[in-house]
Amino acid sequence: MTQAAKKQGIATIIDNTWATPIFFRAHEHGCDLSLEAGTKYLGGHSDLLMGLVSANDAWWPRLRKTYDLMAMLPGAEDCFLALRGLRTMHLRLKEAEQRGLEMAHWLQARPEVLKVLHPALPECPGHEIWKRDFTGSSGLFSLVLKPEFTKAGVANMLDHMRIFAMGYSWGGFESLIIPFNCADYRTATSWQPGGLTLRIQMGLEDMDDLKTDLAAGFDRLRAVR
Repeated sequence: MTQAAKKQGIATIIDNTWATPIFFRAHEHGCDLSLEAGTKYLGGHSDLLMGLVSANDAWWPRLRKTYDLMAMLPGAEDCFLALRGLRTMHLRLKEAEQRGLEMAHWLQARPEVLKVLHPALPECPGHEIWKRDFTGSSGLFSLVLKPEFTKAGVANMLDHMRIFAMGYSWGGFESLIIPFNCADYRTATSWQPGGLTLRIQMGLEDMDDLKTDLAAGFDRLRAVR
């Protein structure tokens, strides 16, 4: 894809937040510009708001000029927090990968779950692309519930979670869970997953406690049909 874009003189930009440069080397795969939300895995502690961008040799002069013209300077405290997170980022990301895979396999065996959307799973659409280009996976993935479950059941499940919190960001030490439906803003393909969907971010809490929290949530889900 990047080779086709280069032939037409088109710049390619990737959001590399999910994998980070640890698991996907964007410029080595031909991407001109690579964006990343430093708020997430770089910060790692849910206390930083920062964005990152890097460029290859061809696009670096224009990126640097834009940076200078707009004077986009992070604060000293933000830089301190980013450097602090960078020291442990590799260890945290590998832990998130292991936890994400363990939970994904556990969820696959749950009777309430239709399918788990995790690119490192062979059953997941796009797995071969992930296997070809990526060196690992992070702790953010989704699951699709079986079609008999309702929004009221999902609300009953999520409103009473004890460890999993609800939050739109991710990449910190807390485990998060939210419902989502991207049908209204997905344009390349139509979103028809087959059931209601939940996005999970794996934090650093005890795995048995996290499974117990989800199991209790599934009990509440089944109670509302």
